[in-house]
Amino acid sequence: MAAHPMSARRRILLTATASALLLGAGGAPAVALPLAGQAPLPADPAVAPTTTPPFSTPNTDACPQRLSPPPAIDLSEVPRPGETAPAPVPVPEEPVGGEALGNCGIVAAPGTPPLPAEISATGWVLSDLDTGQVLATKDPHGRYRPASTIKVLLSLVALDELDLDTTIVADAAAASMEGSSVGLGAGGTYSNLQLMQGLVMRSGNDAAQALAQQLGGEQATVAKMNAKAASLGASDTRTASVSGLDGPGMSTSPYDLALFFRAAMQNPTFAQLITTDTVMFPGHPADPTKPDDKPVDPYPIFNDNQLLANYPGALGGKTGYTDDARQTFVGGAERDGRRLAVTLMAADVLPIRPWEQVARLLDYGWALDPAVSVGVLVDPTSTSDEPAVQVSGPETHGPGGMDLASGSDLPNKDLAGRVAVGIVGTGIVVGLLGWARVITRRKRR
Repeated sequence: MAAHPMSARRRILLTATASALLLGAGGAPAVALPLAGQAPLPADPAVAPTTTPPFSTPNTDACPQRLSPPPAIDLSEVPRPGETAPAPVPVPEEPVGGEALGNCGIVAAPGTPPLPAEISATGWVLSDLDTGQVLATKDPHGRYRPASTIKVLLSLVALDELDLDTTIVADAAAASMEGSSVGLGAGGTYSNLQLMQGLVMRSGNDAAQALAQQLGGEQATVAKMNAKAASLGASDTRTASVSGLDGPGMSTSPYDLALFFRAAMQNPTFAQLITTDTVMFPGHPADPTKPDDKPVDPYPIFNDNQLLANYPGALGGKTGYTDDARQTFVGGAERDGRRLAVTLMAADVLPIRPWEQVARLLDYGWALDPAVSVGVLVDPTSTSDEPAVQVSGPETHGPGGMDLASGSDLPNKDLAGRVAVGIVGTGIVVGLLGWARVITRRKRR
């Protein structure tokens, strides 16, 4: 799905040339990546350029997002009357995942190749899904808005508590949710498996609402999501909505999203859902409150993750977008028995689309020795967060001048049977494609 045009008030931040040294475990210096350039976004960033024009990546060396995300550009985070915005999530005394992950600039192991030059994401993490090793990163614990990538966390809560075979009848509150929609209709009957398909494949805010209604309501579900995040070792996360719509106090980090995705990919059901390309989705009756409304027949829904369709070995992923979060993405792939994952936060479609930036970082990861590590994704049952290969650095939260590291320019058979029933032939998909696409409103992809 194409990204929505961005506000003219938002420009890619200008960066100054930065250079520093980060000493590795063996004392070998790694030269920092120079970052420079300035370029406003084009009028319609939904059209990605085919060449690489000048662009700039925000300089995060001074930890501008140490406490909280950048200021909102709209009113999405204004508290309700009588309420106040929550204080920022406390920053741990020691960086979760290892000392080097306290650095806010680019962190890569000494002696590794230059990083891809096309990455515009403000913060990102490249990790190994199985070992938990962080291979390279930028501003891993910077606080950003997750947009729809937070649905990975909702998925973990829903899969823990809900029976996928249970059916519900959608109400008007779920069917009319703001933002992206899988197309729930008031009075329509849906299984929780189908709601999960709508949530993961089509980023349906309506599906998120219908799941939350079964988990005790939106506020109770948000509390469960925050508790789940804490249990996974996520120290930068506060969820403010079940869908990823921005709200007061919303915060997570590239590192925390990597934790969520790793945990989710260990769940066979989620792993199957996220790699599913196409399924049939239930229709619904006409809404009696709308005189001209008509019934909707079953229709196909398609996975909106372009990495899945275009990258060999892709395991799937989750996209996100709001005006304040900008482009967010989490996804992974498998090659030669090794599974890697990438999270992007506060990215743009320049110079290439977010899924292509993920592909570049995955390609970089495959070329690294499997022993390379600058940190670790903590295990919820582990008491140690020391990385396999420690990369030492300066004080974690010092003001300005943070050191940088080198850089430059499964299908699950038991679920598959149920999912396969909904997959349609190519001819049917083509015939129904025109009206199967769901309208996505301004706030949410």
